[in-house]
Amino acid sequence: MTVTIGRRELLAALGGAAAAWPLAARAQQPDRIRRVGVLMPLAENDPDAQGNVTAFREALQKLGWTDGRNLRIDYRWGGADSERVRTYATELVGLKPDVILAASALALQPLQQETRSIPIVFTQISDPLGSGLVASLAHPGGNITGFTPSEFSIHGKLLEMLKEVAPDVTRVAVLLSPEQIPQAGMWHAIEALAPNFRVQLTAAPVRDAAEIERAVDGFARESNGGLIVLPSGPSIVHRRLIVALAAQRRLPAVYAYRQFVTAGGLISYGIDLADEYRQAASYVDRILRGEKPSDLPVQQPTKFELIINLRTAKAIGLKVPPTLLGLADEVIE
Repeated sequence: MTVTIGRRELLAALGGAAAAWPLAARAQQPDRIRRVGVLMPLAENDPDAQGNVTAFREALQKLGWTDGRNLRIDYRWGGADSERVRTYATELVGLKPDVILAASALALQPLQQETRSIPIVFTQISDPLGSGLVASLAHPGGNITGFTPSEFSIHGKLLEMLKEVAPDVTRVAVLLSPEQIPQAGMWHAIEALAPNFRVQLTAAPVRDAAEIERAVDGFARESNGGLIVLPSGPSIVHRRLIVALAAQRRLPAVYAYRQFVTAGGLISYGIDLADEYRQAASYVDRILRGEKPSDLPVQQPTKFELIINLRTAKAIGLKVPPTLLGLADEVIE
């Protein structure tokens, strides 16, 4: 049996096949692999840092980005060594990624010096506007945007918490990193409130374990002392040392992140860091899909957690007021 196809039908059939072929071919082609750099100032074996990176990676996966399929993530770990962090910043920029995640000021500052074009999403930067890192919170401008754990003013709350849990404290050492720009703003926020609480402040700039040990031991030689530990690369890397020194010297100490309290510290007041990394993944996703960091507003936290370690309080002879316990989001007993 012979089937005759007219010219019109043949052209229609060929045209349909021609139109369908590119769609099928595109469907069979692998997705273009995008590249994301991650600069972490901490050590690779730090469990809390790994938890934050895992939260970031899992959030990206939920948004359709899988490392090894349509995404390549290049990690660099600085171990709180500013020279190593600077070297890795140069290295990451040289890879020409589509976007870089910068964890804290220790990572952001060298990246900012290396590139003004590659998009950067930051975490753990307190008051980026006051630090001059962005033009405004609503319209950051340039190639940088991200998520801040707090404004400078929130660090005054650390002094308030310290005096509430240890009212006899009249001397307070503030452990800070002299190499991170936002630390000065945190210090000034605490300094402004010190007269209200009748305490004498001592700035203790520290870069490594030896300086931390000297600062705490020297301060603890006199009585009625307490510590405020500002969030920084060195303080987070050496948090177990700081917690141990505070316990040995029976110094009440207040921290910005819960990881200090789970390591044995007394009190922390701040954000859930893992959640900030999940949010950062949403900005990385939007940039990979074509949005500009200059159009993505800097996001500020809406929730702060108060974590109290009652075991530590008992060990250094403190009784936590019931009013403070009632405010706690978590109590470690």
